[in-house]
Amino acid sequence: MASKAKTVFYCTSCGNESPKWMGRCPACGEWNTMKEAPVEPKKGPATGGARGGSVGTGRRPQPLREIDDSQEARISLGMGEVDRILGGGMVRGSLVLIGGEPGIGKSTLSLQIPLCCKDLRTLYVTGEESARQVGMRARRLGGDSSYCTIFCETLIGAVIEEAQAMGPDLMIVDSVQTMYTDTVDSAPGSVSQIKEVASALLRFAKESGVPVILIGHITKDGFIAGPKILEHIVDVVLQFEGENRGSYRILRSIKNRFGSTSELAVFEMTGTGLREVANPSEMLIPMHEQGLSGTAIAAMLDGTRPLLFEVQALVSSAVYGTAQRSATGFDARRLNMLLAVLEKRAGFHLSAKDVFLNMAGGLKVSDPAVDLAVICAVLSSNFDFAIPSDVCFAGEVGLSGEIRPVGQIERRVQEAARLGFKRIFISSFSKVEVKPEGIRVVKVADVPALVKALFK
Repeated sequence: MASKAKTVFYCTSCGNESPKWMGRCPACGEWNTMKEAPVEPKKGPATGGARGGSVGTGRRPQPLREIDDSQEARISLGMGEVDRILGGGMVRGSLVLIGGEPGIGKSTLSLQIPLCCKDLRTLYVTGEESARQVGMRARRLGGDSSYCTIFCETLIGAVIEEAQAMGPDLMIVDSVQTMYTDTVDSAPGSVSQIKEVASALLRFAKESGVPVILIGHITKDGFIAGPKILEHIVDVVLQFEGENRGSYRILRSIKNRFGSTSELAVFEMTGTGLREVANPSEMLIPMHEQGLSGTAIAAMLDGTRPLLFEVQALVSSAVYGTAQRSATGFDARRLNMLLAVLEKRAGFHLSAKDVFLNMAGGLKVSDPAVDLAVICAVLSSNFDFAIPSDVCFAGEVGLSGEIRPVGQIERRVQEAARLGFKRIFISSFSKVEVKPEGIRVVKVADVPALVKALFK
């Protein structure tokens, strides 16, 4: 009688294995994420026999001092913003994962890369579209496609075999959830399949030196679909953000072994593909007539890029007795804290008024330097006093009402001066050694001093 096939339960969130089903994963604590999958049979002994036989790859340990640490030339992808977010280009043998919501522009970006870089021989592997569909999109995007080869295949073994025979400069796989290996008895997109496919592509990239770009789906919670180990395997994780009905997209670096994290690149979705926005501050600067109250310009730093954008506030009398507090793109709890500071330390009675806050451009802000602009926008709306359009702010507000310094203040001042601002309010504890021409740096110590200097 044939023995029953062995199965194991995987957590779809973190990849943790368990011999039995559990409602909650003991590793990551997520509920209802355990899925059953068959145990993969071992294909051979993992180590040598009793006599010391070796079945390894022949590699030997290498002393650290003998490793050549000279910087290898990176591969330019033909798009300046993508090269910058990767740290100056793509490293040979690297594995890059791009995730995002359906329709956000992942496939458009992945196809636009080989079309923009004419000298880059690219193998574009698609498991979701036919060659004709990819050709239609390529003609819409334009560009030179003479060096781009389309391969419609979902078996990862055949994909790697074709890549080894072709020897491309870049390989793009769209998407990793559609690929499968015949050594695992489960459906494409399952935990075991994604782990095996990612591991196979990692070995190919490291051994051949061909960089690989993976396109990944995300779940309804906004996380990349599949086990968490997928993000640990790859070298770089990029996340596409933005509203599908809007025209702007943000490509954010979440993990990067070869460059800085927390970098972002801004694109505009047009009829001919994604257009790079080299200066995002220009699209976030106010696009309305001057003299409107309730607006202030904040000098934010996202990664290494300074951004100036508009903070909008609306203060009105509470209609239903209990004051409302609403924030879009900003932490609502931090807004309540700043309102409490205004009432306790500066004497402004806002407890009986509704306060609505919005970050222009759909940005989600976490930089504490925006605190100063939030306070000024709230006071501007409360007094119905318009802040001059050539004034911006960069400072963190403490619980005692003091204005605390923020990092890389000189870069914020230089960006403000480049965009034509005449004054910037910062903390009196900040040190600006190099002051650009055309802008006056105003230092304030606390909120009362800010009010006197701005609303006098």
